Parts: sequence; structure tokens; C-alpha cells
Amino acid sequence: MKNEQNNQLFSTTKLFCSQRYLHNLVAYFILFGSGLIIGISLSFYLKDLPNTLQNKLFYPQSPPQQPTYTPIITSSPQIPLVLNDNSINSETKSLGRIGLRDYLKPPKSCKHDMKDEELIWRASMVPRVRVLPFKRTPKIAFMFLTRGSLPLAPLWERFFRGYEGLYSIYIHSQPSFNGNAPEEGPIFHGRRIPSKRVEWGKFNMVEAERRLLANALLDLSNERFVLLSESCIPLYNFTTIYNYIMNSTKTFMESYDLPSPVGRGRYNKKMQPWITLDQWRKGSQWFEVDREIAIDIITDQKYFQLFKRYCKPACYSDEHYLPTFVTMRYWWKNGNRTLTWVDWTKGGPHPTRFIRTDVTADLLNRMRNGTQCEYNGDPTNMCYLFARKFLPSTLDRLLRFAPKIMKFG
Repeated sequence: MKNEQNNQLFSTTKLFCSQRYLHNLVAYFILFGSGLIIGISLSFYLKDLPNTLQNKLFYPQSPPQQPTYTPIITSSPQIPLVLNDNSINSETKSLGRIGLRDYLKPPKSCKHDMKDEELIWRASMVPRVRVLPFKRTPKIAFMFLTRGSLPLAPLWERFFRGYEGLYSIYIHSQPSFNGNAPEEGPIFHGRRIPSKRVEWGKFNMVEAERRLLANALLDLSNERFVLLSESCIPLYNFTTIYNYIMNSTKTFMESYDLPSPVGRGRYNKKMQPWITLDQWRKGSQWFEVDREIAIDIITDQKYFQLFKRYCKPACYSDEHYLPTFVTMRYWWKNGNRTLTWVDWTKGGPHPTRFIRTDVTADLLNRMRNGTQCEYNGDPTNMCYLFARKFLPSTLDRLLRFAPKIMKFG
């Protein structure tokens, strides 16, 4: 009897629990369905709201976005400063893409903060595709190795006038130079490269020459490179010199074997086996080279380090390093002569210096036409394009003779 009552009580409890579970399940379904319907409706409603209203409703603490200020560097003065993203897009569409020619344009100033190692690494970059994808006018890099200012700058200004785009100018002065050069006109402004101390007869003379070449190589339009001093003058007008250099099948690095104490006598046997006595050469430091040789000069470490270590006074590296290096590596394309006339007839370690009264028509004509040489396989008496050493006092007479004899100014 007691067992029947217990069974009946258990059945009643089980039935009650089942009914309660069923009610809870139905309630859950109703709640879930209501939430789903509300969510779908709300999403359709918010879709039609403006973005700003949505931000206010759901992101009330987000700070408002400020417009970005991005300048576009361009050569066109009509294009204004860009103030926001929308104007960037519209201006970019109107400008079109930035072409390779603009990308390769060198900076107007020679100033930079690169160390010599960084400069040489940057300048040594060579495109593997040799054919340019656009037309370009090749330029001559005129590199001046000076103590300070260019006292003959007015003469050079007349020489360069009217030929913009066909030349580049680079000046290496002593770091102690204060930059005061009233005689230098606008074409020389911003053309001084970051320089280091140079001492006559020391190896840092070679380092300065490489520094000039590396800076000039940054401009891919420079195809020929001429080293000059502050006492150099041009003997012909710009057109004549440009055509002579650009049309030459040879470069111009003076190089010869001199069996004397100031030639072979400066050779150091410790340079063997990389440089032998038979390979040792001497020549003028005032050279003209093409782009291929210029890149090889600045990237050379093997022979550069040999000369730095073993060629010290009375061995003068600026008279031996490049003549030896170019003859060893480019004997087939070098003309073995310099384009800069110098008078060594008086002997001594320095050439003749010309003062005001020395400058005559006869002297200039002798420099221009008084020598026989070879140009592109043919004999010629036009062997020198430049001359030195002219003191600042010669400027007024040179300016007077320039239109009459050199045919410029």
C-alpha cells in the first residue's frame, strides 16, 4: 500500500516537472524569436541613418577626425597645398603619375648629410638596363678642387651663360672656408659639396677627387667628368669644349712611364704582386673621364688602399694613383694625355703661375694651338681645352680677351 502511494507521488512529481520544462522551453523560444525580429528590424533601420548620426548614437566618446595636411612637391606653381584626403585624390588625378624622369632629377643643392661611405655606396648604383627609357641630354660635370672661392668665377660665368642643362658644377673647398665669395654668381650657389681637409702632396687629395666624382655621379645625366682648379680657365667657348669631349672616343688621363727618381723612383715594392714596377705610371691629376671609369674609381678599394698605405711623400698619390689605375684597367679607352695646359719649363714641384702682365693674345693662342696630338685617330693641334695657373689679378685681361680669342662672353 505504501509502495503504491510512493509510486503515485513520484509519477505526479515527474509529470509536474515535465510540464514546467515544456513551459520554460516555449518561453525561451518566444524570447529568442522576439530578439531576432527586433535585431533584424533595427539593422534595416540603422542602414538608412547617416553615418554621423550612427557615430553619435554608438560612439559618443570618439574624437572627431582632423583633416590631414600633406604637401605635394611639384614644379608647377599653380598647384596649391593639399589640405585633406579628398583634395589629395582629386589633385593626384589631375597631376597624373610621377614619371621616371622627375624621379631621377637631382636636387638643386649639393648639400647632404651622407658620410663618404654612404655617398660612395649611393653613387655606385648602376642600372642593369643600359638603354634609357626616355630621351635625355648628356651633361659634363665641371668639378672644381679649390682652397676657398673661385676668383676667376666671372670668366666661367660668361663661359657657361646660355648653356643651362648641358653642364653641372661641383666645388670642393677647404672646410675652413667661410663661404664668403662675392665674385661668384648664381650658377655657383649651392654647388659646394660636403668637403674635408685637403693638403698638398697628401693622400687626402685623392679622397677629395673621389668625393667630387661621387657627388657628380648622383646626377644620372652627367656623362663626362672634368677635374679643374680655381686657377683654371677655359681656352675655347662652351660649344667647342662640349662637342670635343662628348664626341671623343677616348677619355683623357695623362699616364706615362718615367724612369727617374720622380717617376719609377717613387714605386714601393710592397705593392707587389698587385701593382708591379712595369705597371707604375705618372701623370697630371687634372683629368677627364667617362661615367664607367668614374664609377670604377669611386668603388675601387684594392688599389685605393694600396696607395693609401704605401704611397706617401715623397710619393704623391694624386700624380700616380689614377694614371696607374686607369692604365691597368682601361688602357684601351684612355688617350694618355690631359686636357689642361700647364707650363713646367721653369722646373720645380709647381708649375708656372701667370700674373696680369703675362696674359697676352700670343700666350693664349700658344696654349690653344701650339701642340700636336691625336683626336679620334686623326692628327690635330687642338690638344688643350683648359689652362692653369692663372692668379686672380689676371681676371680683367682674361675678360677682355675672352670674346676675341676664346670666342665667348
